[in-house]
Amino acid sequence: METPCLARIAGEIYNDEPRRHHQDNSADDPAHEGQHRRSAAPFRRFRCSMSRRWDVALARFCCLWCIVLPTAGARAEGGMLHACRSDAVAIGKVRAITDGRSFVLEDGREIRLAGIEVPLPPSADEAGPRTEAALAARKALETVLADQTVELYHTAASVDRYGRTIALAYLVAHRARPSVAHEMLARGFARVSAHVGDRSCAEEFWAQERAARQAKLGLWSEPYYVILAADSGAELSAERGRFTVAEGKVWSVRESAGTIYINFGRRWAEALTVTISKHDEGAFAAAGVAPKRLEKRRVRVRGWIEERAGPRIGATRPEQIEIVESN
Repeated sequence: METPCLARIAGEIYNDEPRRHHQDNSADDPAHEGQHRRSAAPFRRFRCSMSRRWDVALARFCCLWCIVLPTAGARAEGGMLHACRSDAVAIGKVRAITDGRSFVLEDGREIRLAGIEVPLPPSADEAGPRTEAALAARKALETVLADQTVELYHTAASVDRYGRTIALAYLVAHRARPSVAHEMLARGFARVSAHVGDRSCAEEFWAQERAARQAKLGLWSEPYYVILAADSGAELSAERGRFTVAEGKVWSVRESAGTIYINFGRRWAEALTVTISKHDEGAFAAAGVAPKRLEKRRVRVRGWIEERAGPRIGATRPEQIEIVESN
């Protein structure tokens, strides 16, 4: 039987209004965003040509929030989902949704959910999996936050370059539930960011992402968003400027001129290279990912692809590197 929330989301996805295009020429990383800022206009209703897979994902997401999440919240009360939470810094009512990870409060402050990356459509006219995923993420966030009052918690960074407050958001009416970012990850509408907070928080987020990936939920059902092989240089180079998750066995670790190079292949042009400043080596070691001990181990890396004689990710935080197995 169709629940009220399922009926609501179905009605909003398939209403008869003309499609409203949303212009966003930015990349996923705030440091790589284009000159055009996203509009903060309310995103109340839209009609989009998303695949049925995304329609179903949205419907399930809505119903799980209506019905299932009290159980997840009970786990949170037991301390299982609080590693990311610090002291509350603000409370406010949501006025508008900006994109799949950002929203505006009634007092005008713009908030960006900490620890997650969501697809952002590069242009209003582009179709395809990236645009569909971006629309679905925005709709999912609106389903959860529309007209809600939220309690905000800072993590590592507090404000981004555009003045948006970076925080975890919890519904005031349901404080025991997981954060909104946790749930976006668990349902496959987001990926774990390269900037989470600390190792324990990252592990929580990885667990949510892993469950969604194994179940092929949301964007993990799209071939476009699979984890890339770290030794597939051509595929990785094609993702230049985009947030990417790659995995593979470390071929070698070298140091030169104050930089540590983690190589996933014999030649830079043919595989991913991860760079870490020598100055940051101690922080990585303290988090259990000592760079020089990663050789021959299988690891997962996340970050923004640069092209420097081959695909490269600059790792500045230990949370960018996850050890998958020792080998």
